[in-house]
Amino acid sequence: MTITQLISLGIQVSMGLMVFCVGLHARAEDIVYLLRKPGQLVRSLVAMNVIMPAVAVTIALAFPSLDRSLRVALIALSVAPIPPILPGTQLKAGGRSSYVVGLLAIAALVSIVTVPVTAAFIGRIFGQEVNTDAAAIAWIVGTSLLGPIVAGIVVERFAPAFAERIGRPLSLFATALLVVSFLPVLLKIWPAIVASFGNFTLLTIGVFVAIGLAVGHLLGGPAREDRSVLALATASRHPGVALAVAHDTASLMSVLGIVLVCLIVGALFGAVYTKWIARV
Repeated sequence: MTITQLISLGIQVSMGLMVFCVGLHARAEDIVYLLRKPGQLVRSLVAMNVIMPAVAVTIALAFPSLDRSLRVALIALSVAPIPPILPGTQLKAGGRSSYVVGLLAIAALVSIVTVPVTAAFIGRIFGQEVNTDAAAIAWIVGTSLLGPIVAGIVVERFAPAFAERIGRPLSLFATALLVVSFLPVLLKIWPAIVASFGNFTLLTIGVFVAIGLAVGHLLGGPAREDRSVLALATASRHPGVALAVAHDTASLMSVLGIVLVCLIVGALFGAVYTKWIARV
């Protein structure tokens, strides 16, 4: 196995473990939580799968002078589901576990259909054919989201004491593994990240993330804990799915750099938002 393969495996394993740890504190009924809350389900899907793609397309059409990789990255992120690192953040922000887990599961399942369809539709708007393999999307969300969350719930169901004991150390290990695996990738693509700066790139990313937080907050419902969950989910998306969408539409290295910048900006804005909502 090459170094590149080891790094890729480390990132995948660490992200899967993060979701698995969330499942260790969840219940089977959490998976179908949103099916019992149709209003909340519709608002969540509209925020993530309708409004944010519309925002990304609007930005791309209104500002054609923006870097092409930036426009592609924003559109690709807007159609992607929740990233594996987000559920833990949502729980720390005070979100209820049932909504966090239910939204993760529904968003992941729905994305298998919505990502290829929405990407193809947006491609037609720009006069470009975009073919996204549904099987590839299913594999990504299955291995990084659905599989780990279900596995964690199964362990919690049949060995609750064991789940409680391993949850925190496993979460710390997953975080450390992600950092160690991610650093070589960051160093490799750093020139592409630097090259993406300028021409209002950071400003555009900041506006996009802020809109996502605002949309999720407004559509999250009356409960503060639900607003924080949807706000963070609407503003931050799965990088693996985004790259699968953008793989043949632009320079992948440039798109990867911008996607990572979006994740960093999203984490910073999310931290500020989390502190703010805890006070209101």
